[in-house]
Amino acid sequence: MIEICARSIASSIEELLYYATSSYRVVEEYDKYQREESRKLYALEENKHFIGCIGIHFTETYCCEIKHIAVSPSKRGQGIGKRMIAFILERHSLQRIAAETDLEAVEFYKSYGFDITSLGEKYAGVERFWCEYNRGENNDNYRDSGK
Repeated sequence: MIEICARSIASSIEELLYYATSSYRVVEEYDKYQREESRKLYALEENKHFIGCIGIHFTETYCCEIKHIAVSPSKRGQGIGKRMIAFILERHSLQRIAAETDLEAVEFYKSYGFDITSLGEKYAGVERFWCEYNRGENNDNYRDSGK
């Protein structure tokens, strides 16, 4: 995993962020990673092409929120998302990591050991979920996550 710090967005990073946010917000979100010290963007590279990315926002010491996580469609189901979360936990010695997501991603977070709480219909017709992983409470799941 490498930290993405380039001023201009690589096309493969742009494509990955497109999977994780609205297409009209990709450049805006990328710029936030470049400007804000509390945000970091990492990518997993394979054969000189980025196949996954994870963007985080530090909320307090030893805690962060996943703002974006995406894996190339052809690489999904291979544990890449779990590897990226494990990397973030280790790299920053995190005790807690959280994410807000939709129904489509709940099972992914659940499989890692995140606790899931419904936020209700946050947007018209769209239920959102708060997913939280506390390292001290989820040690067994963390060890089984591919680390």
